[in-house]
Amino acid sequence: MAAAQEPIIGVIGGSGVYEIGGLEGAMWLKVETPFGDPSDELLFGRLNGQKMVFLPRHGRGHRLPPSDLNYRANICAMKLAGVTEIISVSACGSLKEHLDPGTFVLVDQFIDRSFARTKTFFREGLVAHVAMAHPTCGRLGDALEAACKQVGLKHQRSGTYLVMEGPQFSTRAESELYRSWNCDVIGMTNMPEAKLAREAELCYATVAMVTDYDCWHDGHDSVTVDQIVKVLTANADNARTLVKAVAPLLSGRRGLCEQGCHTALNNAIITSPATRDPSVVAELEPIVARVLGL
Repeated sequence: MAAAQEPIIGVIGGSGVYEIGGLEGAMWLKVETPFGDPSDELLFGRLNGQKMVFLPRHGRGHRLPPSDLNYRANICAMKLAGVTEIISVSACGSLKEHLDPGTFVLVDQFIDRSFARTKTFFREGLVAHVAMAHPTCGRLGDALEAACKQVGLKHQRSGTYLVMEGPQFSTRAESELYRSWNCDVIGMTNMPEAKLAREAELCYATVAMVTDYDCWHDGHDSVTVDQIVKVLTANADNARTLVKAVAPLLSGRRGLCEQGCHTALNNAIITSPATRDPSVVAELEPIVARVLGL
């Protein structure tokens, strides 16, 4: 059984969110992982006493496209930094009329249509299958909803995020297909991020910040970077406000996450001890140390 750990809140910032201001003792530090380099150094600090760790998903200056992100290194770096809960902040397009630009969607489901990414820490020599029926942490969702209300942000609790490969935007036919699936928003970065966070036994929640209507909308049939950037600045400011509001709401956790996020590997590893590859186990030590007693 895992021991309760002091909450350390990790924030992965998407397009437009490359830093968090107001951190006490802020310091950028390089974190090395068995899976290579994360997108950037990690920013460590405290927010009103709460330990925080921030990672710009695309690197400062937005150097990295979605398909080239080292998702495994990003999540592993957070794990090595002691992070226990991750708030993922992501720019996205809207697939529904009422979700206009500037709305924040607190996502609770995903449809993963990405195809060019490594989606698991595990491989031959150590195989695991984690549950993903509920891919985000409802406890974090509750806190984010309360924080949105507190600071007056337009938001929707729950929604389905369609993850596309990119970096091109959708065709009209694709956009209409995803709308027929009742998806709420579309983006390029939250898978395999959410899957890897579950494997790493981290609570995970997505704040999807709507920047545009995607190309299905008659008034937005040709999405451009210029259109998105205009909304990004306002969304980034609101995202930082939201993070500052939610931090104290998450600082009081004393036990393990009651939704099982912190013990997701308890019944997930299927490879028998006798056939586990020691080199793979060593590589995965930051991820599996608790459940294998390393």
